[in-house]
Amino acid sequence: MTDDSVKPGRPVRPTIRDVARLANVSIGTVSAVLNNSARPVAADTRAHVLRCIAELNFEPNNAARSLKHQRISSIGFIVPDLGNAFFADVAEGIQGVLDHLDCLLVLCMTWADTQREEYYAQVLRTQRLNGVIYLSGTGLPSPSLMRLAQQGAVVFVDECLPGIDAPFISAQNLLGARAMAQYVLGRGHRRLAVLGGPRGLWTSEQRLAGFREAFAAADIMPDSVPVLSGDYTEASGSRAADTIINLSATERPTAVLCANDLIAIGFIRRCRERGIAVPEHISVTGFDDIPAARLLSPALTTVRQPGNAMGRAAATLLLQRIGALPDAPCPSEFSTELRIRHSVGQGPSA
Repeated sequence: MTDDSVKPGRPVRPTIRDVARLANVSIGTVSAVLNNSARPVAADTRAHVLRCIAELNFEPNNAARSLKHQRISSIGFIVPDLGNAFFADVAEGIQGVLDHLDCLLVLCMTWADTQREEYYAQVLRTQRLNGVIYLSGTGLPSPSLMRLAQQGAVVFVDECLPGIDAPFISAQNLLGARAMAQYVLGRGHRRLAVLGGPRGLWTSEQRLAGFREAFAAADIMPDSVPVLSGDYTEASGSRAADTIINLSATERPTAVLCANDLIAIGFIRRCRERGIAVPEHISVTGFDDIPAARLLSPALTTVRQPGNAMGRAAATLLLQRIGALPDAPCPSEFSTELRIRHSVGQGPSA
């Protein structure tokens, strides 16, 4: 009769029992050596156990040790992609917190696809990770995500989802967008257009609401300002540029407010290709303040939100909720700041 748990030709991984048997000590003694516990172990015994560990090439099961000592083993980060430098900044903030702990970050990129978001939420739930940080690219909740949230081990960052009760780390998107629109209006622009983000995303709705609050305060009917929906990519900004450039000179806006920097970058590059100068012919703004915004020609006037700090806060809050860090005050909302550069010129009403 054969043992089906041992595959033919596959090396058997040594266990802590094997180490104890070779060293002729108890399993508890081996564990005390591995974990540097307070349990006293004679120096010669410790050295003997370490030699046996090396002889067997034994590697401890860190996941099992973490569970035994009530430390976290791994958390997941579900994110649309890392091509958007803001998302990468959030990821770096999360990793910056985990670097000081015995914790692995499992990265899952969804490409803003609903089915992939559901798939990863299901996988992470069944793999019994200690927690999940979730940055949605669709704004749509999934059954598996709702079950994860019910376990109390989910934190949203940047985007929140309707119908799911979970902590949320965000920036002041509405206030930042309103301040940007006020700045553009203060430069004398009245013929405006908005290049929005994906419909249904919290950030898209907040930024559009902020723009419209500023329009209304300046006696501009918010509904009179055209809104072209994008998908937070350069390609959507380029497509919007073709639409706007094809308008007659009297219809074309003198300033375009973009829902994020990638849209603005795509818009400016397409304008340059078609001989439209920024800001001489049309002014452009962004949102996020990714590194490319400063390197663009002209440098992009935008709204800064602190992605790294938001990622750190999300990781800290999640670790507190699962008992891996002590409870302490943790910010859940971050301020935004205008970054005034060279992509907005004087409007005709200045």
